[in-house]
Amino acid sequence: MRLVYLSPVSWDSFAQRPHKFVEWFHARFGGEVLWVDPYPTRLPELADYRRVKPGGRVIKLAAKRSNPDWLSILRPRSLPIEPLPGASALNRLLWNDALLTIDRFVEQEECQLGIGKPSELAIQVLVRHPVVPSLYDAMDDFPAFYSGLSRVSMGRREQEIAARVTRISVSSTASADRFAAYHSKLTIARNACAVEALPPPHATTKSSEIPVLGYVGTIGEWFDWLLAFDLAETNPSMCIRLIGPTYTLPPGPVPRNIELLPTCDHATAMKFMQEFSVGLIPFKRTDLTASVDPIKYYEYRALGLSVISTRFGEMALRDGQTGVFLMDRHSHLACLVRAALACKCEIDEIREFRIANSWEARFDASF
Repeated sequence: MRLVYLSPVSWDSFAQRPHKFVEWFHARFGGEVLWVDPYPTRLPELADYRRVKPGGRVIKLAAKRSNPDWLSILRPRSLPIEPLPGASALNRLLWNDALLTIDRFVEQEECQLGIGKPSELAIQVLVRHPVVPSLYDAMDDFPAFYSGLSRVSMGRREQEIAARVTRISVSSTASADRFAAYHSKLTIARNACAVEALPPPHATTKSSEIPVLGYVGTIGEWFDWLLAFDLAETNPSMCIRLIGPTYTLPPGPVPRNIELLPTCDHATAMKFMQEFSVGLIPFKRTDLTASVDPIKYYEYRALGLSVISTRFGEMALRDGQTGVFLMDRHSHLACLVRAALACKCEIDEIREFRIANSWEARFDASF
């Protein structure tokens, strides 16, 4: 069986849920995959193309990945005008070749359609192939990423896709609530981690001389800088290590024990995480984070790390779970950190967590 997958991220980006999904699909069904890179579905913003470092320097993001012989990549041409009235008709003229390529791929043998992000192109593909089994994998609350006309446009397209597809999968409880009207074709497939990229469970011992409270990921508008500052100031003898691209600058002078490191590849990130004493997820509670099930939670726990997180999204439902410590502005942060540091994870627990929370196990159970 083949798969056409309209992805929310480019193939060249670092491996995420979409990459793991198509790898799982090929391993399970043996067919080829036509990966369709995303195009702009909102009006242009400077932040779409650039990243600002704390020093003020602007850097363009770039990445390269090789693709396996069973996967082909389609990059549709488009103008960044999708939210504007009548814009879809203009873009459809640019999609003729892409739509014909998808038609030929679908018609060669049994096929499924996977929608990873709402778009007018995705709607056009569903309209052209109404009897082909289809899945919308709502890995995020996509409208919440946008504002104004772009948000309204994204919300409308998402609802149209939800109505047209055969199945809907969501990555969080809040997302399931958003699609409750489609309960008969709805399933929850939470996020997971790439177990094959992790070091052996016995190799997860920490090598740092001082405790390191670490975070790996994008520092965007959802990142709670003030809470990170509070953690640093209430734990002055510890290192707060933040690794990843910075889109939102800190609100003031950074405390001396906060260490900012640039974005890195996944293998390097894993080496850094092996030096963590505790994993951090200091996100704000917003519409954007309400539907998030952070992959970094699974990575931290699969390395045997305790997790200190705010009460957002799926993390709020993990209160009381072993190794999870939830915080807010009113928490006694020094005591919370001491408790997280004292919580140790045995090798057998790490093994069991990895078995239960691999991408393979997650997709096998959900699809």
